[in-house]
Amino acid sequence: MSSDLATVRLQATTLGDLLLMAADDHPERMAIILPDQRCSYAELCAAAFRRALSLQVLGIGSGDHVGLLLPTGMDFVETMFATALLGAVTVPINARYMPPELAYVVENADLKVLLTTDKIAEAVNFVERLSLAFPDLARADARRLDLQDAPLLRNIILYGSSEADGILSEAQFSDLAERGSIEQLHLSRLQIRLGSTALILYTSGTTANPKGCMISHEAIVRNSAALADRYELTGDDSFWSPLPMFHIAAILPLMSIFAKGGAYVTSGYFQAGEALRMMEEEGVTATYPSFWTIMSDLVDHPDFAKTDLSRIKLMNANFAVQPPGIGEKMKKALPNAVFVGTFGMTETAGTVTTSRLDATEEQRFTRLGTPLSGIEVRAIDPESGEEAATGERGEAWIRGYCTFTEYYKSPEKTAEALDDEGWFHSGDLISIDADGQLMFHGRIRDMLKVGGENVAAVEVETFLQQHDAVKLAQVVGIPDRRLTEVPAAFIELEPGQEASEEELIAFCKGKIASFKIPRYVRFVEEWPIPSTKIQKFRLQEQLIEELGL
Repeated sequence: MSSDLATVRLQATTLGDLLLMAADDHPERMAIILPDQRCSYAELCAAAFRRALSLQVLGIGSGDHVGLLLPTGMDFVETMFATALLGAVTVPINARYMPPELAYVVENADLKVLLTTDKIAEAVNFVERLSLAFPDLARADARRLDLQDAPLLRNIILYGSSEADGILSEAQFSDLAERGSIEQLHLSRLQIRLGSTALILYTSGTTANPKGCMISHEAIVRNSAALADRYELTGDDSFWSPLPMFHIAAILPLMSIFAKGGAYVTSGYFQAGEALRMMEEEGVTATYPSFWTIMSDLVDHPDFAKTDLSRIKLMNANFAVQPPGIGEKMKKALPNAVFVGTFGMTETAGTVTTSRLDATEEQRFTRLGTPLSGIEVRAIDPESGEEAATGERGEAWIRGYCTFTEYYKSPEKTAEALDDEGWFHSGDLISIDADGQLMFHGRIRDMLKVGGENVAAVEVETFLQQHDAVKLAQVVGIPDRRLTEVPAAFIELEPGQEASEEELIAFCKGKIASFKIPRYVRFVEEWPIPSTKIQKFRLQEQLIEELGL
């Protein structure tokens, strides 16, 4: 281990300069490849500068917060880098959020500018949702907003050819660049500190609303570079990721391949058939499907067996936490691939551990790898507070350059998660074997993982309890073949009140994101409370038995 560490050299820069260095070295290489669009590093760099100049004229500068309510695409990538070049902070917003959730994040994140699109992706109309989130938007002055529920928001930009009340059009936004100062832009770029915040990524926690993880330039760039080195990527590689750009597991592989000057291959939203076609036609060499929902869609697609995936040399497959059988199917289809496992989260700017390429197949199929260089991981017994014995389970404590700085405007939650010695107490249950390989065993805290999305049970419970008939709601995760787990709600009704399963599910639709809506509702008259707390696992076991899972 010491000899490995001795050979490592730090690779740290800002998110914006990561792009500039790739454009300097490989201007004509493809940077982004989409189903119907692609651009070189030089083209991406030019587009990012132009958008940065427009943001500059709107008053965006160092430390200002810029929200991106955008699907995966060129608009997202260009604007993220434009924001970074200014020293401002990018706040990606989950494109599946409903109006109340949008209103919360826009206000909580102190957004100064929000950029969205008129493109309808997966039946989502962003303008319509913003209008519902901010009822006074239609009457506002687009040049300088003054919204009751988002007092710091000054402008909303609409990419595309449409126009909307209270929102600046893309043409108006683009024209602003002519008034910008490229000299001032470069001065701003060169004044950015590596420890300054590059991203605020909202993730559900144990509170009713998501928390904003503040990720520094150093954290995201160094973690991405370390991942690229672990995977032995080069500028000749192309890295496919199907995940939405507001997710850390999409931003991380993007930055990783940019650190080497290779191509990032993706699409507006995941479709298995299109993904298989792109992987074959573009000669993809590394892939990042990560989650069972994506893996199963690929394997079960009728084109899977006849698609030539022989150029793929690496797949982040996480077989250790996938249903049995998927590994053998992938091995047969990808004969030249090395399959790796990964453990990570938003709070650590992505990857914490991942398999070494020279690890045994058993390790790569049954474990989630070892820490990246510069990251420490400990398994701490939640009861004793001592380090768990080899192979025994404990809470994952993580320390290194990669951990988030703080939860935005939430000092109490930050203090709970980060201790005085720099350890992040993740709430995840892990074990570490004699070879230093990590395995994930679930969440200590009351969290669900629905198709890769973090869902706080208390957030759904709080919402359900707004229904007039609901006295108390408790939410648990129930195993699901496609989504790993789905929410199930147990409800105690108010005396004399009535409600049905269908009624409560309908109550949630259109008000909270679809992945948070309970798939099952059961009614309870007496809770399992042996002492002072409801034993949720008893509720979970009861429903699993009922459903025969």
